[in-house]
Amino acid sequence: MTIFHPELHPVLEASGYVGGYLVFRHERARSGDVLAIEHRWAVIAAAAVGALIGSRVLGLLEQAPAMGLHWSDWVRPGGKTIVGGLLGGWLAVEVLKLCLHVRARSGDLFAVPLCVGIAIGRLGCFFAGLADDTYGVATKLPWGVDFGDGVKRHPTQLYEFLFLAVLAVVLWKWQKRPHAEGQVFRFFLAAYLGWRLAIDFLKPQPLIAGMNAIQWACVAGLIALLLSGWTMNKLPASEVQHV
Repeated sequence: MTIFHPELHPVLEASGYVGGYLVFRHERARSGDVLAIEHRWAVIAAAAVGALIGSRVLGLLEQAPAMGLHWSDWVRPGGKTIVGGLLGGWLAVEVLKLCLHVRARSGDLFAVPLCVGIAIGRLGCFFAGLADDTYGVATKLPWGVDFGDGVKRHPTQLYEFLFLAVLAVVLWKWQKRPHAEGQVFRFFLAAYLGWRLAIDFLKPQPLIAGMNAIQWACVAGLIALLLSGWTMNKLPASEVQHV
């Protein structure tokens, strides 16, 4: 009797969205919000649209070395990635805030909810088995998992679930202490990009100059974080808010 059921993937993915939103509401009620309500919903909408576009673009680029890239690919199912969603959502929010002249760092409330939502979604990836293409390379380690093809592989989905569970606890405790505005989200994003840069070496993905498209996107995202962090450090102390 198999534990792998691809039909569980969309169920757990949807549960991830719901779980993340419930945690967001709880954190917002507990700690308040640096944004006015109309700006917060605009930020959420921008993040959703940016995440959808970024996830799709990077997902298709990831598959391009093996499958090529065609206009019809944009309308077929599949071909999405979390890293693209995070980077696309982050970029869309920053553009929106620039247009609205909003200077507050608004991402901290998203950090723990994103950990929860992605972690639940990764369980869906695990139970989807071979159909999801998120499993790892073959391994002789005792916890290797046979996803249905007779080969024991790294259960990279479960590795990520555990990583995100630990990260969520760290961020949740950090949020309760005084911190510079935006610091928690930036740490979450840096930690997740660094994790994906490392863990994707255990995945059998098409490579471009030694790394897959997601890993190259992680490198670009980490560089962008460093550059934006350097820019923040150049601001006068009076403009760096603390919560």
